[in-house]
This record gives sequence, structure tokens and C-alpha cells, in this order.
Amino acid sequence: MNTMLRKSVLGIAGLAFTGGVFAGPIAAHAAEPVHDSKPAAVAVQGDKLIPHGVQGAQSKIDLNDEQTANATAIIAATKKAGLPKRAAVISIATSLQESKLENLGHLGDKNDHDSLGLFQQRPSSGWGSPEQITDPEYSTLAFEKGLKQVDGWQDMPLTDAAQTVQVSAYPDAYAQWEQQAADIVAHNWNS
Repeated sequence: MNTMLRKSVLGIAGLAFTGGVFAGPIAAHAAEPVHDSKPAAVAVQGDKLIPHGVQGAQSKIDLNDEQTANATAIIAATKKAGLPKRAAVISIATSLQESKLENLGHLGDKNDHDSLGLFQQRPSSGWGSPEQITDPEYSTLAFEKGLKQVDGWQDMPLTDAAQTVQVSAYPDAYAQWEQQAADIVAHNWNS
């Protein structure tokens, strides 16, 4: 490579790096979702609720009474199944992505095939009847039955574990809910 071309390439690379250094933190800060000011993430990671740390930008929604009751039902079903807190984190994060913790019935023309309930499970795919799928305990136990069949689910990133069970068109979307799901489990597990 001739000297002039090499200097041009290195100069452009240097500008790109410098721009990334100065713009990166600003852009990252602007894209950060709103979180509670509680230091839950540190305590939660110590309890292995988030064994790999959160992956990517995190989303958070305020929960109404119905959504809170559904999260509590997921935790109760997880305990009933004898599974650890990490299973509840994966389950709640999955439900946050699939339905925002709302027990969705048939959505008419907006429905994704015949998807129903907290996890958007499909009767036609063998998840159960519409009545079963819209029962929070049943749908959680069905999801966690699938989760238990994933080798090493306890130690894999949340989005990989959830995607292996759900087979979503958006496989990386589950990760954005990990912190809120862990916070919910940490706050409600012993309630």
C-alpha cells in the first residue's frame, strides 16, 4: 500500500475512533431507559438472578395491578414447580416481552396467529387449550416445562434460554427485560 493511501486510511480510522470515543458515551447515555434509583442490580447479580449481567439496553414499564398479579402468579408457579429464582426471572422477562405481563385473549386481526396469554402461546402448537393458556399458573408451568428441557438453561444468557423455548421471530428481544424481571423476583420471591 502506498504511503499516501495508508496515511489516509489511518487518518480516517483515527477520526472514526475519536468520534466514537466522544459520541459513544453521549449516545449511550441518551439511549438508556429509565430505571428506578434503587441499587437492585448489584444485589440481584449476587443472588445469581442475572449471572451474566444484563445484555444490552434495558427497558422498563410501570406495572398496573393486573400486571403485578400476573408477575406474582409466575413466581408462585415457579415455586410450585420447585425451580430456582432464575427460572422466574426468565419467565417474567419472557412474559414482559410477549405480552407486557398482560393475560391477552384473542386480539382479532392484530393477533399473531392464535397466540394467547402471558407468554403468547399457541393452542395450534400444542401449548394447551385457550382456557389453559390464559391461566397464568398453567401457562407458566408450560413455559417452564419447556425451559427445563433446555440443557444448561440456568447458566445461559436469558435471551438464549427464552428463545430456545419460545422460538420467536425476535430472538434478542427478551434480554431488554432482564433487569426489571430480576427486580420483580428479588422484591416478591419471599412475599
